Amino acid sequence: MDTLLHVFVGLHIIGIAALLGGFLTQLPVMGNSGGQVRFVSGMLYGALTMLVTGVALIAIAHADDLHPSSAKLGVKLAVLIVILGLVYVKRDEERVDPRVFAAVGALTAVNIFIAVLWT
Repeated sequence: MDTLLHVFVGLHIIGIAALLGGFLTQLPVMGNSGGQVRFVSGMLYGALTMLVTGVALIAIAHADDLHPSSAKLGVKLAVLIVILGLVYVKRDEERVDPRVFAAVGALTAVNIFIAVLWT
């Protein structure tokens, strides 16, 4: 069961890397005065990967008779749902409001820090 857990943790990290990497690749564009940022498809797939692997990790934890914090998982899920909603709705637009784009990056960072710091 440990191997399965580690595989899904690795996939979860790959998902967050895709989401954060897509955001970071657009930062130079956002810095330009007329920057036209957009959500790249990797950001949507990364967020979806995080959702699927996160649910799998919760299921594996419960199958292993571990009980992760429901409050922490609820907050992380809520933040991820907001990220997914923003990215999904705006994914086909050629130009996204830089404030919305920055909000997705900030929420991604918040989700990372919740995972790491909330014990």
